[in-house]
Amino acid sequence: MPWDIAALSRRPETYAAEGVGANVDGVEAIFYDGVPYRGKPTRVFAYLALPKLAPGERAPGIVLVHGGAGTAFPDWAKLWADRGYAAIAMDTCGCVHADLPPDKAYVGPWPRHEHAGPPGWGGFDQMEEPLEDQWMYHAVADVLLGRSLLASLPQVDPGRVGLTGVSWGGILACTAAGVDSRFAFAVPVYGCGFLDAWIRKKENFSPDHRHRWCELWDPKHYLPGAKLPMLWLNGTNDLAFPLTWTQASYRLAPGERTLSIRIGLVHGHGGPGEKPEEIRAFADWRCRGGPPLTEVLAQGLDGRRAWATFAADVPVVRAELNYAADANPNWLEREWQTAPATIEPSGDLATAELPDGATAWFINLTDKRGLVASSQHVTRED
Repeated sequence: MPWDIAALSRRPETYAAEGVGANVDGVEAIFYDGVPYRGKPTRVFAYLALPKLAPGERAPGIVLVHGGAGTAFPDWAKLWADRGYAAIAMDTCGCVHADLPPDKAYVGPWPRHEHAGPPGWGGFDQMEEPLEDQWMYHAVADVLLGRSLLASLPQVDPGRVGLTGVSWGGILACTAAGVDSRFAFAVPVYGCGFLDAWIRKKENFSPDHRHRWCELWDPKHYLPGAKLPMLWLNGTNDLAFPLTWTQASYRLAPGERTLSIRIGLVHGHGGPGEKPEEIRAFADWRCRGGPPLTEVLAQGLDGRRAWATFAADVPVVRAELNYAADANPNWLEREWQTAPATIEPSGDLATAELPDGATAWFINLTDKRGLVASSQHVTRED
């Protein structure tokens, strides 16, 4: 455990972020104290947004962790404030947000500030540095300190603060969920653990550095501590995180899990990574007493008949079998198709006949709200 969780659980000092960031109604740009870098203090840039509250009311909260090439995004914080949540979106790379043209709005480059910690992403070129001067150490610490700051606000209920992250932010969310028991829920989008195969391809770093990174920082080492409810959201052909890595990750986390897997889900910030309604419903279930997503209770294969049993507070109105008919080891290139599945008269069982040649499959259950819960994917090798 590289992080001092007790220290990171204390509220950091905050400072006005004058002259930087975007001007978005209801969203405040701030800095807060980070952990030291090379013996010097650091600060973290963030956007903070609070919902409208009645006197004495306390809101749930959410920590928003951006992905690769991203930064703190004010519209993301405002999205959640408009939903009734206190939200903090921090930068994890020592940068500040700036208004950029639409084609650069999510990818920067972003200006670095004078109190920055190590630059991202990954920190593969920092493996000779002490642990406390490497990017993964700082990025996770930034997330935990952001949670501590948000939960310390008098308008926020500290027992109802969750976490979501996109891509690299999903990697950080997996790690944070595994090391800090204060989160009420976590939703990694795309990002997960078991990154060894990807890291091994980084030929511009030595094999020793790649190996040490995986041994120190891969979320698979921390996910066994994630006892909180988690929603795992990914696409069948994600450009960075294949379903096999996602599955290995969610099977490590001992807490309650829900899957939402879509064919061809686009990888990115904005709509695809930030706005799936499943994330809002999952948060509302954990923090506001809303109805949960459909729970897949069991699944299996009887001959060629795939099945999944489920429990649903909101009626399931459609079931679909998603399947690939090729065994391409590159999951990005597998071709997926969808066929109708049958919701049996009992109302808690979905079945589908596997087409000839199906090599991998899972069942999606769509409730009356249009929200999707998925069974685990299965392959012929299983």
